[in-house]
Amino acid sequence: MVETRRSGCPINLTLEVLGDKWSLIVIRDMMFGGRRRFRELLTQSEEGIASNILADRLKSLMAAGIIAKAGDPSHKQKAIYSLTEKGIDLLPVLAQMGAWGRKYLPVTEELAIRAELLERGGPMLWARLMDELRSVHLGAPKPRGPSGFARLQKAYEEVVARKR
Repeated sequence: MVETRRSGCPINLTLEVLGDKWSLIVIRDMMFGGRRRFRELLTQSEEGIASNILADRLKSLMAAGIIAKAGDPSHKQKAIYSLTEKGIDLLPVLAQMGAWGRKYLPVTEELAIRAELLERGGPMLWARLMDELRSVHLGAPKPRGPSGFARLQKAYEEVVARKR
């Protein structure tokens, strides 16, 4: 099978892998939402992906080496998806997309707070979060110190509580 590419441009090639409507949402939900099972990805996303689209995106992300699939030890017919190193390396890209969206688009405060913290924390926070992802998804040792993801979640919960 011969693959055709529009060009050798790195932006084009990245878009050929990630440029559809759903792939980055699936990666975002795995990365920042802790969702690793099909049902979680299907039902817990604000955007409401269809099951056939989700199945297709999971297959394409696996084929691209961005995620991996393993059997779920708690249920023989279910699977757990994990980010690969290639997938974890997308965290700074998503952080920059969040920063751009906060600057130019009508975001909601509760859904933008994590992006704000990622922007303010910059590469040091991103590296911390990537180490935490390696621990969860790749079995690397858990990093010492306070969790960056717990910090993001706490900020989100504080905004939600304040808005009630």
